[in-house]
Amino acid sequence: MSQSFLARMVNVRIFEKSPVNAYVRLNKWIWDRIPASVITKGLLSSYGNFLHTLVLLQASRRQFCGTFFLRNRPELELIRRLSDQRKRNSTLTIAVLGCSNGAEVYSILWIIGSARPDLKVVMSAIDISKDVLELAQKGVYSLQAPELVGEPIFDRITAKEMQEMFDRDNDQVKIKSWIEEGIIWHLGDAGDPKILDVLGPQDMVVANNFLCHMDPPDAEKCLRNIVGLVKPGGYLFVSGVDLEVRTKVARELGLKPVLDLMEDIHDGDSVLRDGWPFRWWGLEPLNKRRHDWKIRYASVFQLSQSI
Repeated sequence: MSQSFLARMVNVRIFEKSPVNAYVRLNKWIWDRIPASVITKGLLSSYGNFLHTLVLLQASRRQFCGTFFLRNRPELELIRRLSDQRKRNSTLTIAVLGCSNGAEVYSILWIIGSARPDLKVVMSAIDISKDVLELAQKGVYSLQAPELVGEPIFDRITAKEMQEMFDRDNDQVKIKSWIEEGIIWHLGDAGDPKILDVLGPQDMVVANNFLCHMDPPDAEKCLRNIVGLVKPGGYLFVSGVDLEVRTKVARELGLKPVLDLMEDIHDGDSVLRDGWPFRWWGLEPLNKRRHDWKIRYASVFQLSQSI
């Protein structure tokens, strides 16, 4: 079915009720009772993509502040591997856009610092929310009720890792000083054309889990702007975005998909994978039968040296 036909169907109302809403709810009830090993294969996977298209057409998107420490371990491992390629005592510039409560920023710095303490990491962290940016900058978190984000931010971290990353004071923990040292915090919008003037060119740009909360035209415009931050030969990490938007921009700008750990990274964030097909941020199963699977499912891209 064409997108235009589906869009018209989504807007149909019968007695002020949406039959498409009822259809999606019924399918969710059935879907939740099908074994997970079955729904990611064959015709059911294709049907799931159809349901996800309906969800996207209905979606009233909005931004969330919540995230987790060590959220996508395969992605962090790739960052470690790429960092390990740097010359000894060299400088590595990284920008984390939509940094939220700081969990992603601190996770990256911990993973690099633990493996390559000789590197000088210049970390820039930017978010559009003043409140959440102030929380991130403090680096202090409650073990009982995380402020603002309303998420179990420590669910994916082991007791040993907690000891390595935090100093504890009763029911609060604080990021260790060696991890938070030298971060440059910015209040700003990743879609601002002047962002390059503020942050400067970066070896790595991490832009995860906020583009999916934008309508596709806005997400595409923002993503094109973000690409301009990456140095030639540098790397862009961009998960949590509509796949059609990411694929289009990557293809048109000639971004090279990074295949190392690609499948693990795709499946490495359970929030995104478990959200498919009934949440707009849900991530479809990786399907190698697609001719474009490498560029469609890559979450990490390298910019051409000639850009």
